Amino acid sequence: MKLRRLVLVTALLMAGTAGADDRGLSWDELEPEQQRVLIRFEDGWDALPADRRERLARGAARWAGMTPEQREEARRRFSAWRELSDERRAVIRERAEIFRSLSPEDQRRIRDNYRRFRQMHHDRREMLRDRYRRMTPEQRQRLRDRPRERPRSRSRD
Repeated sequence: MKLRRLVLVTALLMAGTAGADDRGLSWDELEPEQQRVLIRFEDGWDALPADRRERLARGAARWAGMTPEQREEARRRFSAWRELSDERRAVIRERAEIFRSLSPEDQRRIRDNYRRFRQMHHDRREMLRDRYRRMTPEQRQRLRDRPRERPRSRSRD
């Protein structure tokens, strides 16, 4: 009898949680700072899909935790994003999805390589870009397929 009650209560709690997840966050569940950031969405908040409300709430929480400099940088990046063509945004979204599907090790490797590239002298970066542009598609693929672990420095004998 106790087991049946436990199963019933668990099932009811799970059903209630699933229903709440389908509804998404209500406006009143947001923190006051999130509401301030999202004020333009207040009237239509309940009409937004639950996943969109979740994303907006997370974004508003991130915004609230930013310094003024970080907010200015975010505004600059968003402005640049809006100026991109729909096709370019679609490519970026697709590449972001591919990146998110990679293992944490591969993501770290890509971030590290990008960081190293950004720290290179401008002339060196341009030289590498030019070399890559001149490669055939097959050469580019071989470059991508090379072993992941490369020596950090090469000795010049």
